[in-house]
Amino acid sequence: MGVSFETSVDEARGEGESNKFLFSLAAHNKKRAELLSFCYASRMYRVKNSAVVLFVLMLLSTPFAYAQEVHQDLQGSWKAKVAEIVKEEDVTLEGLDILAHTQTLRAELLEGPKTGEIITVENDFTKLKVGDRFYVQYLITVNGGELYTAGEPYRIPALTVLTLIFVVAVIIFGGWQGVRSLGALAFSFAALFYVLFPLILRGMNPVLVGTIFASLVLTAAIFFTHGVNRKSTAALLGTLCTIAVTVLFAEFAVAYARLSGFVEDASVYLNTATKGLIDFQGLLLAAMIIGVLGVLDDIAITQAAAVSELADASPNMKRKELYARALVIGREHVGALVNTLALAYAGAALPLLLFFYTSTSDVMLSINREIFAAEIVRTIAGSIAIILTVPITTLIAVWLLAKKSQGNTEAPGL
Repeated sequence: MGVSFETSVDEARGEGESNKFLFSLAAHNKKRAELLSFCYASRMYRVKNSAVVLFVLMLLSTPFAYAQEVHQDLQGSWKAKVAEIVKEEDVTLEGLDILAHTQTLRAELLEGPKTGEIITVENDFTKLKVGDRFYVQYLITVNGGELYTAGEPYRIPALTVLTLIFVVAVIIFGGWQGVRSLGALAFSFAALFYVLFPLILRGMNPVLVGTIFASLVLTAAIFFTHGVNRKSTAALLGTLCTIAVTVLFAEFAVAYARLSGFVEDASVYLNTATKGLIDFQGLLLAAMIIGVLGVLDDIAITQAAAVSELADASPNMKRKELYARALVIGREHVGALVNTLALAYAGAALPLLLFFYTSTSDVMLSINREIFAAEIVRTIAGSIAIILTVPITTLIAVWLLAKKSQGNTEAPGL
């Protein structure tokens, strides 16, 4: 084609996130990397939808000798146990200058129709040792041959142990309130999987469903964890008012920034799977609302508790002074939480941020891409929600918790 693989990769790297799906295909497989090189040399990488690129890649790969690795029929994913490590070595993937650790394993199948059979499989995914359990994919190639490929390590036992450690830590340090918080957490996830997801997949408005979901989860979480009292009521009312304002601001921000909601490849696949039933712009808004629920709960109950303690310590304090003193505490909390929220989003997208950091494309062009713009808008909307929670919750808490006295009749001003 007259274009080297290295040149193709360098040019494609500047194209940004639309190529990251194809790079993941080539990361651990030389033959896939060669296919990728062919596509880029043909200028196919300029197609914006990575799913379309993958489809065309599969079509064009038919004449090649290794087409059977592209056209496969997945028969199943089964657990297997490493019986023997036949060979392992570090190899450099041609054209990518990436050092990969590869293993040739003999493994015993633990499930499926071939249970007990010993197979040989190449592993370049995660380094394994004898006795480790992992998943293998069993495929039938286009010419009828059998193929086993190594997949993810079997992590369920590790995840179970880590979850138990978390539960024990919460109970030991949180006591009965910790137990109640775990119950609230379980309710939140149950509502997420059995209420929110089904309703959105049926085509209901994600913003409306997300707002109702947020209200129900917050009500259950706050009252169940902290009890039914004036302090909890103040925190709940403050949070609900903040959510209402945040929804309005987020809708404005998403429309103003012209975000479509198709932030990543999963959105494209979901849109195809649901035949365009879901409003992805609304889904982005719902994600913003749900993403800040825990933080809003935290800051609202803290503010309500601060007002309650100040009111108990100084029963004759005027409401205006009580509001001002509680607001000082809230400002300190806001400063820490805004920074926490921004760093949390940055940490979640760290691999992507590093990828763009090494890119030769223009910085403004990268920031302008929706995958970055959506996170910026998400951070801004979440930060504004945090900021608004303090004065709103504090105001409500002062009215509900301040002791009524002869000199305590003045309403706080904003």
